Amino acid sequence: MDICTKVALRQRLLDSGKITLYFDYYPPIRNPKTNKMQRHEYLGIYLYGNPTNKVQRDFNQAMLEKGELLRCRRQEQVINRQFGFIDHSQQKEDFLAYYEEYARRQSNTKWRISYKHFQIFTGGKCTFGEITLDLCNKFRDYLLNAKQLKHTKKKLSKNAASGYFSTFRALLKKAYKEKLLTENVNDFLEYIEWDDVVKEFL
Repeated sequence: MDICTKVALRQRLLDSGKITLYFDYYPPIRNPKTNKMQRHEYLGIYLYGNPTNKVQRDFNQAMLEKGELLRCRRQEQVINRQFGFIDHSQQKEDFLAYYEEYARRQSNTKWRISYKHFQIFTGGKCTFGEITLDLCNKFRDYLLNAKQLKHTKKKLSKNAASGYFSTFRALLKKAYKEKLLTENVNDFLEYIEWDDVVKEFL
């Protein structure tokens, strides 16, 4: 039986004299953005290392309480992900940021162009919970009628649209595998068929 990852709230003293808060995962979890195993996650919350008055002590206490609240939420997310429960808080997180981060790490520029078209299509806002079959089909229709990013008066070729939609579908498959999507919409989407390109030889 798999061991559920425990999330602990830790403190680390910095050279500056401040204390930074971070999560300690044991066993480590896989970071869905980098696809690498992760043991620590820093929160960007800092405490006074040596508080000298009541204001600083109260500030430290308030930040520790916020850190514990975040730890409880992260523990719930880990449990939901590891045991396949629906994580309703995850559904409110930014799908576009997830798309952009993954596209940025790919060597193929097709990923970044595909992301840019999806960003334009959604108006720059899209959560995981908004990824539905209807939205994905509308994005498919968008690509079939969209203009090129550089040559804005020229329409995307059908083969370019097919390639961008294929990368989008690959991301949906990845997100569902990582339990970031509650429905495997990828299985219900139609490909954009390629047009055969006839080459003439002299």
